[in-house]
Amino acid sequence: MEPQSLPTEIILTHPHRSLGSLWLDWTPQPGAYLDMEGQTYAVLERRHRYQLKAGRYLLHKIALYVQSAPALQEKSWFEGRWVVGDASCRFSAGSELIRCAVNPHGPCHQCRFFENRH
Repeated sequence: MEPQSLPTEIILTHPHRSLGSLWLDWTPQPGAYLDMEGQTYAVLERRHRYQLKAGRYLLHKIALYVQSAPALQEKSWFEGRWVVGDASCRFSAGSELIRCAVNPHGPCHQCRFFENRH
């Protein structure tokens, strides 16, 4: 069985509850964003669940622990991944979860603290 065809359980961290299972054709890493039933979630953690069959442990399913997140309006490509906000700003956190320290809720466009990184 290919890892891409495994069921993936989506678990909301606060309040702690299962949102259901999906069959994903990609492997979300922590920091990635996932859209499910019109809502956007940030992936915080990924856990693998194994099952013992014929004396061997086989990957059975994946559990993603997520938190609700606003849909990303601003994102930029930085060091091989998508990050929140304008990565060219000196104050950018370069993170998939946090925009920056001085204007964490954004937007970056016309931010009074913007300073070019170069």
